Amino acid sequence: MVTSVVGTRKTMPILQNVLIEAEEGKVSLTTTNLDLGARCSVKAEVTEPGAVTLPVKELGSIIRQLADMEVSVETGGDPKATITTRGSVFNVMGMESKEFPPLPTLEGQQDFDLDRAELIQMLKNVSYAQSLNEERYMLKGVYFLFSEDELALVATDGRRLAVTKRVLGEKTKDGGEFILPSSSVSELERIPDLGNSVRVSFTDRQVAFEMKIGKQKGEAGEAGEAEKGFVESVYLVSKVVEGKYPNYKQVIPKDSFNRSEVERELLQECVTRAALVSDDKVTFRVKPNELEITGQSILGDARESMSIEYDGENATVSFNPRFLLDPLKSLTKDKLFFEFRDDMSPGVFRTDGPKEGDPLSFLCVVMPIRTD
Repeated sequence: MVTSVVGTRKTMPILQNVLIEAEEGKVSLTTTNLDLGARCSVKAEVTEPGAVTLPVKELGSIIRQLADMEVSVETGGDPKATITTRGSVFNVMGMESKEFPPLPTLEGQQDFDLDRAELIQMLKNVSYAQSLNEERYMLKGVYFLFSEDELALVATDGRRLAVTKRVLGEKTKDGGEFILPSSSVSELERIPDLGNSVRVSFTDRQVAFEMKIGKQKGEAGEAGEAEKGFVESVYLVSKVVEGKYPNYKQVIPKDSFNRSEVERELLQECVTRAALVSDDKVTFRVKPNELEITGQSILGDARESMSIEYDGENATVSFNPRFLLDPLKSLTKDKLFFEFRDDMSPGVFRTDGPKEGDPLSFLCVVMPIRTD
């Protein structure tokens, strides 16, 4: 879990190591690249407490090759570890644990508790729209906006904008906001399913996510501690992107658009097939109760047709197919609303949440490609 959070700076080789700390009943693993840090703990029989740092890449390779059995780790006076299992012995050189930089501690932070599964789904709803442009560094992340009773996650690269919202269970006097860097977004999306809630704590410089390890239900009901031997909590702490996020609400169309209801998976399949002969553009021709999707290039053309719920006027608009497929793949809803006007106006995908049984709302604005 901590392997991908390692430093690459040649000036600080210890950042390529994992800090392993043994204390009564557990072993804690910590890695950091100074922008992002990760820590988790696993059950262990500790005969003598202590700490060492070992190269995380090599250690991970060794552990992956070992059979699923108990592993014994011993260190002596020097920063070297001997790893043994039945028939295998590895000696791995490390570095002194006192040289390892500690993870930052937050002071004067704001705290919010979120459902883990919902947080991961909200991130997936928007993270594809983060900017890759180095110059627009403020857009290289997901914007978290806590208001009095709502959490909004936003991402945009200037050509599409994705927004997802969730009503918070309890009202808060203090809202707050931060921009989570894209590398930290990727790690958070991979957080394992080991607990139900995540505590988000942030200041104007750092943000931390802590998931308490919950009880896992086995076939015979409650089965003690979580699977895979994790104990206590999984902890990520990240720098935030400094700067002010642009006013995303200006991008969302406010005037009247035509509105149709579409089957999400069917639309995804049709766009995927139409894009097979067109790299950069697919065209939507919307008619009463029918959506025609075409792709065209010097290689040939493709046409897909699907039924939709729509009784308005005919309209034509073209989009980059990747910008359509990203939100269609990330969502889990069966149906979406597609809003449009003409070939100069953006297309809008949205769900009909929040509603009973579905607390998340979603909206994605996609800029059109002008049709010649």
